[in-house]
Amino acid sequence: MTAIDTIFDANVRAVIPLVTASLVSRYGNFADCEDAVQEALLDASITWPREGRPRDVRGWLLTAARRRYIDAIRSDAARRAREERDAALGALGAEVRDSDDSLELLVLCCHPALQPAAQVALALRAVCGLSTSQIAAAFYVSEATMAQRITRAKRAIDAAGRRFGLPGRAEVVERSAAVRTALYLMFNEGYAPTQGNSPVHAELVSEAIRLARLLHAAIPGESETMALLALMLLTDARTEARADADGSLIPLPDQDRRRWNQARLKEGRRFAAAALGAGPATPLVIQAAIAAVHAAAPDADSTDWRQILGLYDVLVRIDPGPAPRLGRAVAVGMVSGPLAGLAELADLEADERLAGSHRLLSVKAALLERAGAVDAARDAYAEARERATNDAERAWLATRAERLAAGLPPTASSTSLDDPVPTLDRGPASPEEKESRQ
Repeated sequence: MTAIDTIFDANVRAVIPLVTASLVSRYGNFADCEDAVQEALLDASITWPREGRPRDVRGWLLTAARRRYIDAIRSDAARRAREERDAALGALGAEVRDSDDSLELLVLCCHPALQPAAQVALALRAVCGLSTSQIAAAFYVSEATMAQRITRAKRAIDAAGRRFGLPGRAEVVERSAAVRTALYLMFNEGYAPTQGNSPVHAELVSEAIRLARLLHAAIPGESETMALLALMLLTDARTEARADADGSLIPLPDQDRRRWNQARLKEGRRFAAAALGAGPATPLVIQAAIAAVHAAAPDADSTDWRQILGLYDVLVRIDPGPAPRLGRAVAVGMVSGPLAGLAELADLEADERLAGSHRLLSVKAALLERAGAVDAARDAYAEARERATNDAERAWLATRAERLAAGLPPTASSTSLDDPVPTLDRGPASPEEKESRQ
């Protein structure tokens, strides 16, 4: 854990979107308010190690962000008209709103003036607290491309005219797809971090679940949101079993299922069943069903892989993206053997969205290992390690490669790190994304 991680722990990260929401609700300019909050966090990273963290973290950040906001306006002569408007609103002081504005801010980020991909990216940045590099990885684009997209999105919201306040049900429903996608990607980043040395970022996982519950409360009975909650809960139920005491990763087949959170499994299965009965078979509903099948197995050998493969067959017909197809390749390998799984991977290796993906390589390595191609499996594990950016994953992949290099017998593990979690369709590619892929 880095010094910054120590300063900005789960409690601090939880108040960041609330500070942003409070500033936006008072001043209205989303882009400048979000920039001011980032500047306040920079101030905190310098001040708190020296003076100690304040008791009222939210109030401290809100006051610092307000000062940064006002300073930025005063330094820009072209914004004098807006400065006069904001000055008329009065000083914000240390007053803090008691309400949780997280859902309101999520809905604001998913403004219809933005393309779906930009809506999700902005929500991930402003509400979910992901870095630009983390968001770029989720969208298969460069960090520079994503930085431009987020900047344009903030300006577009301000240009379109913001509306901040308790959103009506119709507005929440209209923008709920983008909100769900943002929460899904936030959860994925927490459960399988792209960077750092931790196998799980528990604060991101818990915050994603909390926000999903807020969305469910705003539109109860909506099948997609219930499916999202089911998928999150069933996946998070395995968190305690995903790593040993030293923080080393444990793949799904080797996990001690007695350590799975039974309360979360029960609640997740309930939401999955409700989602299946409340709407059509959408990608989220199918993914929740896949997670429920995994959760129902008392041990790895009892997993109903034929049922999982059937669900993946439906999923890839609806969403033929690379991540669902990667999950299907694993299922094919378990039902029809590792060679059949490797044949499925052959087409995926040509998909430019997975170019350089350590997850594809780690699945390939596991299938090669099960097929008895020890040298090829070792090389694939080693290459996957070089491409991985999370230290815990890199260590696990290195251990697998070293094990095979030492001549130890192949294992029967079904996959490498965990059962792959498919990602949702993020909407049509933006012009800059298309350009970055050429």
